Amino acid sequence: MGKPNSSGLVAYVNARLLDPASGLDAKGALLTNGETIADVGPGLFQGGVPSGIEVIDCHDQCLAPGLVDMRVQLREPGEEHKETLKSAGEAAVAGGVTSMVCLPNTDPIIDEVATVEFVARRARKNGLAKVYPYAAATKKLEGRELSEMGFLLEAGALGFTDGIKAIADTQIMRRALSYAATFGALIVQHPEDPALAGTGVMNAGEQATRMGLSGIPPEAEVILLERDMRLVAMTGGRYHAAHVSTAEGIEVIRKAKAKGLAVTCDTAPPYFRLNELEVNNYRTFAKLSPPLRGEADRQAVIEGLRDGTIDAVASDHAPQDEDAKRQTFSAAEFGGIGLETLLAATLGLVHDDRLSMLAALALLTSKPAGVLGLAAGRLKVGAAADLVLFNPARGWQVDPVKFKSKSKNSPFDGRALQGVVLRTVIDGRTVYGA
Repeated sequence: MGKPNSSGLVAYVNARLLDPASGLDAKGALLTNGETIADVGPGLFQGGVPSGIEVIDCHDQCLAPGLVDMRVQLREPGEEHKETLKSAGEAAVAGGVTSMVCLPNTDPIIDEVATVEFVARRARKNGLAKVYPYAAATKKLEGRELSEMGFLLEAGALGFTDGIKAIADTQIMRRALSYAATFGALIVQHPEDPALAGTGVMNAGEQATRMGLSGIPPEAEVILLERDMRLVAMTGGRYHAAHVSTAEGIEVIRKAKAKGLAVTCDTAPPYFRLNELEVNNYRTFAKLSPPLRGEADRQAVIEGLRDGTIDAVASDHAPQDEDAKRQTFSAAEFGGIGLETLLAATLGLVHDDRLSMLAALALLTSKPAGVLGLAAGRLKVGAAADLVLFNPARGWQVDPVKFKSKSKNSPFDGRALQGVVLRTVIDGRTVYGA
C-alpha cells in the first residue's frame, strides 16, 4: 500500500474488476478521486501509476461495487440492546455492505418525517454504511390507516412497508398501492397471510408434526401473493415481495412478471442455503420469518435466482438478543442476523456452479439498487466510490462471537463458508480492512 497523498487520488491496481451492471469481469485497475470513481478498466495504468497517486495493490483479488442490502432491521431507536446504527454499520462494512435500507419497525416507528430524518442523520454521523429508511405503509404499522406517503418520500423514505407484518386488509393494500402509484413509490410486502400463519413457528409438514410444533403452511405466502398480484393489476402500483421462500410463491411472481406487472421480489441466503431440517434439536437460531422451508422449496428459490424471477438477495438482518432466543422454540423470537454472512453465503451459489460470479454479484449490487432507484451498485465513472475488495476462495467458519453485530443469532452459526471481505470503501474512504 502506498503512502497517503494530498491529491485525493487512489489507484486500486492488479484487481479482478467485477461490475455486473456492465458485464465487466477482467483484470485491471480503478482510480478514485475523493468520493467518486474517476476511471476504471482493464487498460488503466498499464504503463504504471503516475507519482502523487496512492496505490493499493489488490493482489488479483475481486474488486466490486459495495453491496446494496435492501432489507435490514436496525433496532435503533428503541431496542439498542439488540443493535444500534453504529454496530449495524460496523457489521455492514465488515460484510462488504455499503448501502442498506432499514425497516420502519423501530420505537418510535418510522411513520413520521422526524424519524426518517433521525435515522439518516445518525447514520451520516457514524460515517459507516449509508442508511436509507423505508417508512411505514400504515400509521403505527397497525394496518388501518395509510401513512403520509408524500411527506415521507420528501424526507428521504425509499418506499413503504409494514416491515415484518403483512398488509393483510385487502382494501388497505389496494389503497396503499393506488396512493403510492401517484408518487411512483414502491410498496414492500411481507407476504404471509397472518390468519393462515396463525401461531405457527416453523414450516408446516412432517417435520413440524414430528417435533410437535405448530406449522406455517406455504399457502400463507402463496395466497397473499396471489391476492396482491390482482391488486397490482387493478391499481397499476409498484410492488415488491420480500424474502420469498416457496416454490409456488415464486411461480406466482414469475407469472405476474410475464404479464408485465410492476412486480419485483427478493430472498435471503437462508432460503437458498438452508432448509427446515436446521430446526432439528429445536435450534432457535433457525427460527426465521418466513420459516425455513422444505428442500424442494430451497431448490425452487435457487431456480428463481437463476432465471431472474428473484431480483435481489437481501440479508434480512434481524438481530435478537440472547434472552429472546434462549427460550423454548415456540416462545423464542423469529429472525437471524445476516450482514456479515451475506456475501459469503451468496457466493456459495458460485462455488456450487449454480450462478456465475457476475450473476451472483448483480443480486447484491446493481439489481437491488435498480429496484430501489438508488445510484449505487456500479463501477462507473462519476459514481460514488463505494467498493468491496474480497477473496472469493478463502474459507472460514461462522463464529458469531467474532461478529461486529451486537446480536449473535446467526442461522449459519458453526457453518463453513467461502468468501472473505478484505476491504470496504465508502465515498473513497476505507472503512474496513487494511
